Amino acid sequence: MRKLKELKYWKRGQDFLGVKYPIISGAMTWISDAKLVKAVSDAGGMGVLAAGNMPADLLEKEINLLKEAGANYAVNLITLAPMYREHIEIAVRLKAPFIVFAGSFPRKEELRRAGAAGAKTICFASTESIAQRMIDYGADALVLEGSEAGGHIGHVSTTVLIQQVLFNFPDIPIFVAGGIASGKMIAHLFLMGAAGVQMGTIFAMAEESPAHPRFKERFKKARSREAFATPQYDSSLPIVAVRALKNKGTGDFGKLQLELLKKLKNNELTRIEAQFEAEKYWAGALRKAVQDGDIEHGSLMSGQSVGLVNEIKSVKKIMTDLLNEAEQEVAVAAALLCGS
Repeated sequence: MRKLKELKYWKRGQDFLGVKYPIISGAMTWISDAKLVKAVSDAGGMGVLAAGNMPADLLEKEINLLKEAGANYAVNLITLAPMYREHIEIAVRLKAPFIVFAGSFPRKEELRRAGAAGAKTICFASTESIAQRMIDYGADALVLEGSEAGGHIGHVSTTVLIQQVLFNFPDIPIFVAGGIASGKMIAHLFLMGAAGVQMGTIFAMAEESPAHPRFKERFKKARSREAFATPQYDSSLPIVAVRALKNKGTGDFGKLQLELLKKLKNNELTRIEAQFEAEKYWAGALRKAVQDGDIEHGSLMSGQSVGLVNEIKSVKKIMTDLLNEAEQEVAVAAALLCGS
């Protein structure tokens, strides 16, 4: 067995996604727009449109652009986003072929509605118990995303999640994310049973990515250790960790947490309101960096794989390079296993 296409789990991912290559470009708010998603689809992969905090009419427009282009695509919905209810209605009404639920756990009824509209549903699983819960709810596939990933993250590394989730749920397609930026890693994940991989940081730097040139140049020069996760200051204000390149913006978020904790103590706002203000900060800071190029005060959400990516190139070239390296690694692995 020396070819990617001959791998059992590679074919499983192909069949589930309906694509040539089971490689997913993960949803990145303000970055994963219709143009980038279509570029990934044209290159044989699966692009995921990021609904994020997008206005409802814009989300509808973006989905229609992808439908008209005949692209392979999924729509990522953030369950904690203010527009989530409107977003799910649009995705269901427009019959998005895949709906990815992120941010928190979707309700069982929401998965059922999406499935009834013809969508395949994909949920994130950061622990074994969450994986089982999402399967019981009716999810068609899972994404296990390690803490090496960029943006909002869990607390467990990809290598541990592979052992907790990938190895324990062989009956459902599982896509692995977090810290992936090479064809060699892709090859070994398929050999371990992954149905596919999801990558974000490498596609954020693509020529087709709408991210500001200064944003991409900062990523190009970054080292892995610069992408750190923001801490939670106090349990009275639960904050989902965000991995990003350290700058003045991350310092500003620390100050915001202290202000919100003070207001909580003085009963000036509820915990839900405080959490909303924290999320509102990240949405605005990310837009500031991605669209305006403010790399000092904006949010540079990035996975630790940023240290492995030092070139800005087209999506087609990204895919070609990853696939060529993965193909070579499968041959190396076969030779090692067979002793030839």
